[in-house]
Amino acid sequence: MEEIPRHSFLDRAFEDWAYRDVPFPIGSEQTISQPYTVAFQTELLQVRPKHKILEIGTGSGYQACVLAEMGAKIYTLERFESLFHKAQELLTQLGYRRIRCFLRDGYQGLPRFSPFDRILVTAGASEVPETLLDQLTIGGIMVIPVGTDDSQEMLRITRTGKDTYKTENFGHFRFVPFLKGITE
Repeated sequence: MEEIPRHSFLDRAFEDWAYRDVPFPIGSEQTISQPYTVAFQTELLQVRPKHKILEIGTGSGYQACVLAEMGAKIYTLERFESLFHKAQELLTQLGYRRIRCFLRDGYQGLPRFSPFDRILVTAGASEVPETLLDQLTIGGIMVIPVGTDDSQEMLRITRTGKDTYKTENFGHFRFVPFLKGITE
C-alpha cells in the first residue's frame, strides 16, 4: 500500500488528509475506503501472485492497485459510468495497464472471464449473490460485506466443492450499498 499514491485517487480538496485512516467521497455518492478497511479486506482474500481476481466496485481504482501490486491479475467492475471513466484514465496514468476495467452490473459478475481465484466486493450487499459464488473456482475465496445499509458483516466465503461453501464472519463494517444496474 505504501507504493500507491493514495492522494492521486482523491479530489484535491482532500489531498492533505489522503493518508489518514478515514474514507473520503469520490463522487456519485461513493467513497474510497479507509486504508485499514482496504488492508483488512485484502488480508482476508489471501492473495497470491498470479491469482485471477474479480473486484466488484472499482470506485477510485485504489483497491485494484493494491491487489495488482501483490502480483494478481485484476478484473474490476464499476456500475457508475463517471467513476468508471475516471478510474480507467487514472489507472493508465499511474501505469496500471494490466488492470482490466469494465462498466458492468456487479451482481452479474464477469462470467466470460470466470472462474476467479478470488472475488472482492467493495460495497455492502443485502445478500450474497449466487451469480458471484458460481464464478469462484473450487478453493476460491470471496470477501463481501453483507447486511443492511447501516451495518454489514464482513464475510469470507470459501468454495469447498461444486455446491459447498464455508463462511466465516469477521465483524461489523459499513460500506456504501451494493446496487444493481449501470448508471451515469
